[in-house]
Amino acid sequence: MITITLPDNSTKSFDTPPTLRDVAASIGAGLAKAALAGKVDGKLVDLSRTIDHDAKVEIVTEKSPEALEVIRHSTAHLLAQAVQRLYPGTQVTIGPVIEDGFFYDFAPTREPFKPEDLAAIETEMQKIAKESLPLSRSVKSRDEAARFFRDLGEDYKAEIIESIPANEELSLYSQGEFTDLCRGPHVPDTGKLKAFKLTKTAGAYWRGNSDNAMLSRVYGTAWLNDKDLKAYLTRIEEAEKRDHRKLGRQLDLFHMQEDAPGMAFWHANGWTLWQQVEQYMRHVYRDSGYQEVKCPSILDVSLWKKSGHWDNYKDNMFFTESEKRTYAVKPMNCPGHVQIYNDGLHSYRDLPIRYGEFGSCTRNEPSGALHGLLRVRSFTQDDGHIFCTEDQVEVEVTAFHAQAMKVYADFGFADVAIKLALRPDKRIGSDEFWDRTEEMLRRALRAAGVAWEELPGEGAFYAPKIEYHLKDSIGRTWQLGTMQVDFMMPQRLGAEYVGEDSQRHTPVMLHRAIVGSMERFLGILIEHHAGNFPTWLAPLQAVVMNITDNQADYVAEVAKNLNAAGLRVRADLRNEKIGYKIREHTLQKVPWLLVVGDREKESGTVSVRTRSGEDLGSMALPAFVERLQAEGSPR
Repeated sequence: MITITLPDNSTKSFDTPPTLRDVAASIGAGLAKAALAGKVDGKLVDLSRTIDHDAKVEIVTEKSPEALEVIRHSTAHLLAQAVQRLYPGTQVTIGPVIEDGFFYDFAPTREPFKPEDLAAIETEMQKIAKESLPLSRSVKSRDEAARFFRDLGEDYKAEIIESIPANEELSLYSQGEFTDLCRGPHVPDTGKLKAFKLTKTAGAYWRGNSDNAMLSRVYGTAWLNDKDLKAYLTRIEEAEKRDHRKLGRQLDLFHMQEDAPGMAFWHANGWTLWQQVEQYMRHVYRDSGYQEVKCPSILDVSLWKKSGHWDNYKDNMFFTESEKRTYAVKPMNCPGHVQIYNDGLHSYRDLPIRYGEFGSCTRNEPSGALHGLLRVRSFTQDDGHIFCTEDQVEVEVTAFHAQAMKVYADFGFADVAIKLALRPDKRIGSDEFWDRTEEMLRRALRAAGVAWEELPGEGAFYAPKIEYHLKDSIGRTWQLGTMQVDFMMPQRLGAEYVGEDSQRHTPVMLHRAIVGSMERFLGILIEHHAGNFPTWLAPLQAVVMNITDNQADYVAEVAKNLNAAGLRVRADLRNEKIGYKIREHTLQKVPWLLVVGDREKESGTVSVRTRSGEDLGSMALPAFVERLQAEGSPR
């Protein structure tokens, strides 16, 4: 007798070991039809899996969180089968699920796949889906599986198998004439795959090694229904329009070139935008009791060895030498801030001490990972460190949370998720230390009155951390701010304070950042607003335009007065038609467009338009200044 416990704690008994499909059918025909896969004692498996012991069982349907993973995994196999039908002799290699979709790497007998090939492959995938081919799972030993794929001419697949330990059994999945090595699970038949789209092609080296053969990669996306697929494709189209690299060129903000890979050249407009963010954050520092400091960019490697970065981070650091000494270009600011703290004796009465720095850092990121401003080698952090007692941690973390949430709201981010990243496998410190520090952060989050998600294994090597994940205007999520509680680094670098007992103690060091990398934050900000920055952030807040030369002097006077009022305004006196000027500055996403003709000149007014095309009519200059100043700061 096999007893199955369902999610609602009800049970079902079976005289012989049932499959998951049998369990679903025993609950109801509707559930059996909707089932995609199942979970046995928490493990995701196929509906065909036999349950030979008493177990907790859950049936996975489209409503389950695991549904998309199963759908996308199965659609990758659908892609591979379609490719081999259309292009016989093509070898398959790997086809994993990735965020929002999947890819598959192929070794074709013909030239690499091109974007124009995708339509034909997709059509064949749709045909196979309509065939509703059942998927079946079989198990082979490593050597049997390797021989099986060698006989099929699948040398890449056989090579993968031969690198697996000899005593492991491997699962193979078949649908029609196609068989692939896979851990599963998969949908019961190809008819369950209804909403998918191939998106792009690319090259990829076998096993990621440039010494190996170049393969042909095909990317795709798969969803539960056409509505979700359409929404995703619309989001991708919108993301392409908002690409910060394209807008960076269009709005003359920045550019990047091969002479400085992963490093930005900021133009005047972009640097003005940067300064609005930096000066805003500088006020945040001051209002929150931070002392702004500045540390050297190059430090002797001995300091990085003491701090622990050498053992855990040296592969990501740049080095230089002088007078037979080796120096590291700093990848982060924390050891420098400890040196400032250590340059003097501190009492418990001095704590907390808060340091903030717009610190320039450099990291040796792989060239293939670089992506505009979002992944760079040279960047500036709004970095801060708080030295405090253990009793002060909760108050400091709670205050930081309120501070961070206000900053995000001011920049236009209303949807923020809080996550707690816990101890990784590669770490320093005892389990007792990690237990204590993780619980400190939990207590602070409880005190802040927020819900959070825990991320096992994703903390820094020296400390757990709170992460702030922001959702942008088209639904993408970005991880920005962090708060980390660290006992290890101040101890390793000899930081101390004199306690109330007149003894020396090691302070707790809180690592905090709100926007993180300034470059990355600006890239996110550009895409979030699609370049339509709020007035207070816009590099150019208003343009004053004349209709004829008769208004040139008045236009210059208006621009001068607006600039004197602290606004960023430019006069456009070019001998162009006013319609042309308006269109051009609208494309440049200038928030306010001021048009001046003879009537405005005589009345001392300006005709006000917004970049969205709204005509606000004539306005007296003092009234416009007041309106612009009201929008000129979030504070």
